[in-house]
Amino acid sequence: MPITDRRITLRFLAAPTDVATLGGGVRGGRILEWIDKAAYACAAAWSGGYSVTAYVGNIGFGRDIASGDVVEVRATLVYTGRTSMHIRCEVASADPRVGTFTVASTCLLVFVAVDESGRPTPVRQWEPVLAEDVRAAEEAEARADVRRRIAAAMGGADYTLPSEAERRTTRFLAAPTDINWGGKAHGGRVMGWMDDAAYLCAAGWSGGEAVTVYVGGVRFYRPVQIGQVIEVSARLLHTGRQTMHVSVHLATCWPHEREPQPAAHALHVLAALDAGGDATAVRPWTPRLPGDVALDAHARELIAIRGRRTASAATRMVAI
Repeated sequence: MPITDRRITLRFLAAPTDVATLGGGVRGGRILEWIDKAAYACAAAWSGGYSVTAYVGNIGFGRDIASGDVVEVRATLVYTGRTSMHIRCEVASADPRVGTFTVASTCLLVFVAVDESGRPTPVRQWEPVLAEDVRAAEEAEARADVRRRIAAAMGGADYTLPSEAERRTTRFLAAPTDINWGGKAHGGRVMGWMDDAAYLCAAGWSGGEAVTVYVGGVRFYRPVQIGQVIEVSARLLHTGRQTMHVSVHLATCWPHEREPQPAAHALHVLAALDAGGDATAVRPWTPRLPGDVALDAHARELIAIRGRRTASAATRMVAI
């Protein structure tokens, strides 16, 4: 596990338990867990203490990782705020018999250092010198405005109106096996639960297989405690030619409570797959009710804020 105080690389084999379906690739939720663990280790090494995931965004999933592949998750600190650490993660894999690594996923995470009372605490500042590091810091700082605009748009969307949209809800207890080093459910596990619900929604709408190609605007509002009831709701907002844009909300409460409270929110974009595993056309969602029309417009607004992506290897050759 190569590590410096601002870089870390986790290396391991993808296991059969990591794949989405028999003979398929590693599911997006498991990749999100790997990313969160590597980024946490990087943040802990830089801050010298405990830190929490505050935001994850701009995650592209470019290709499958097969069971048995050697996986590298590379985390690099690229920018610091007063209490925050912006960490770029890259996931690559290789057939161990060949050893040639190719990138499968990239994203940017923001961690906040906290003290023993859970309050944000200052971190030492990263001052880049090399041109490559300066450019990475500037890009991370520039993304802050995009994050604020996305957060404002997502926070203003109304999900309470009547709807005819495809929905899926999962409900379960957070188990001791979900615990992180701070005694809570770790952010990667939470993102995995959300990706599972998004998959159920997309598969239900498409009537076939689907795969995550993009995740953005992941916000964590409060910690998820072990033993709490977890309720994850996924709802179709918008369809492209081959894609389904799904909003996912995660809420929690204790077993004796009746009203779950918001804990996390994200937008997932999934591609419909044909029998050969290639992206295929998906039936269009045409909203009729006012609430559904407004949320379809909201999804289009998010595309405009983050910038429309043309089909490329970074998103499995699907335009998002």
